[in-house]
Amino acid sequence: MALFSTKDSRPTRYLARTTSSYLTVIVSLCLTLATFSVAANPEPVFQGVPPHAQILQSVIESAELSAQQDFEVSDHDLDDALKNMDYQTYRAIRFNADQSLWRNQKDFEVQFFHPGFLYQQPVTIYTVGSDNKPVRFAFNRNAFNYDTSAAPLAAVTKENNGYAGFRLHYPIKNTSYKDEFTVFLGASYFRLVGQSHVYGISARGLAIDTGMPEGEEFPHFTEFWLIEPKDGDPITVYARLESPSVSGAYKFVITPGSESAMQVESWLFARENVKKLGVAPFTSMFLYGENSGKRPDDYRPEVHDSDGMLLHTQSGEQIWRPLTNPSQLQITSMRDSAPKGFGLMQRDIAFDNYLDGEANYHIRPGLWVTPQSGFEAGRLELVEIPTNSETHDNIVAYWVPDAPFKAGEHRYFSYTLSTVTGLGEGTVDSKSEAHIARVVRTRQGAAVLPGEQDNAVATRRFIVDFAVPQGMTFDPAALEAKASVSQGTIRQVRVFPVDGGKALRATFLVTPQGNKATDMRISIHQNNQRVSEVWNYVYHAK
Repeated sequence: MALFSTKDSRPTRYLARTTSSYLTVIVSLCLTLATFSVAANPEPVFQGVPPHAQILQSVIESAELSAQQDFEVSDHDLDDALKNMDYQTYRAIRFNADQSLWRNQKDFEVQFFHPGFLYQQPVTIYTVGSDNKPVRFAFNRNAFNYDTSAAPLAAVTKENNGYAGFRLHYPIKNTSYKDEFTVFLGASYFRLVGQSHVYGISARGLAIDTGMPEGEEFPHFTEFWLIEPKDGDPITVYARLESPSVSGAYKFVITPGSESAMQVESWLFARENVKKLGVAPFTSMFLYGENSGKRPDDYRPEVHDSDGMLLHTQSGEQIWRPLTNPSQLQITSMRDSAPKGFGLMQRDIAFDNYLDGEANYHIRPGLWVTPQSGFEAGRLELVEIPTNSETHDNIVAYWVPDAPFKAGEHRYFSYTLSTVTGLGEGTVDSKSEAHIARVVRTRQGAAVLPGEQDNAVATRRFIVDFAVPQGMTFDPAALEAKASVSQGTIRQVRVFPVDGGKALRATFLVTPQGNKATDMRISIHQNNQRVSEVWNYVYHAK
């Protein structure tokens, strides 16, 4: 496993793999919903490719051919001085906005990141104009300002060095300024924000062997093709991905807006057998929140980029899993076949619940995946890594297909990736079951009030608040909270309206079975019909 170092003083975080010492017992709890067999190669290689898309076909063919060859890593002939620079020196290299691609010519503009420091496997950039011919976009030192300690480094750069990555700009807030709303930087990481957001959660092209004892494999984007956009249209980006086990081709169609969206397609080819294939992965941070049993000595009530994982199952369940910062590495999963959607969310968007005027955690987006192809039987897996710092991304989530991905096979996946604000009113998050009560708060505490004698110190009280959607009516006498638990016991389960009927509160006592992880589920029913999400939580007794 690995943590990812983050620096929020720049628009994008620096994602650096570090060595993890968390060789602990992995908790794997599955909610079995449905399983079906799936063929290894159910579709032809060029599934999803429109006619006459010669460049995209060539990118896919390149990935297919590469998978038949040994994996190679290129540093683009980077000078050692670029590789060995420190963080402060890297920050002293700034891209000159006047050198942006398509400057004052298109709705979109592109700015680039300098290679070196943590980014020692640069990417090759191509531009594709109206003639539909790719042209290599050579590294240009004159597009950067080299200040203070970085000044000598300009002399050691070369045209073939490539770039660390790039960011897209668009007038997302007003017509007078083009805001950064998407960035591709580091391994296969990328970020997307909507109109009112700041960067938080990251997405990835692919996750391989995450949480495996042998260690995680980190694929890298190696080449990008930037398709010159037409006025009023979204922007299209092609990409090549490489890792020791997999070679891939990607197509991103990116639409900025109040909630920005990407249409993602990937064509993957297995160079080696893959033990665990993580599709549509997310990386985020959760240090502590309202549900945390213990908090640091900090004036801020909560610190996190995301507060829960959500799964819309094929059968119609909507399962909310609050995030935790566990005392040991924890891996949990939820099974389904052809899910309607899933994502990591930041539902709490009230400034008063964070009080952080710099990180602005209350305006960080959730990310939501709407599957379209390739998401047959499998599981949504969540990895939670212990951390004591908000500079580390310690949360990872992804879809794992049941069908093994073996050397020589290929897979095609397509999905829409969208930003989500809060509960997601008016977005993809709300379309499935907006009419049901949704979890907005999870808290825990001692089983007795302060000052009372607690004879069952291992027992904890949980309260779960469900927001009542507009137009929903309920009869308090007809409400019932249905709860289940594994490796523990639940008692004193109650449900009642709070906050003038704006929310329904479920409360109960849970007693773990020794030091084992306790897996809990609770939902609210009225007249034997479920009227809420399913709250799912894994509790470890400290």
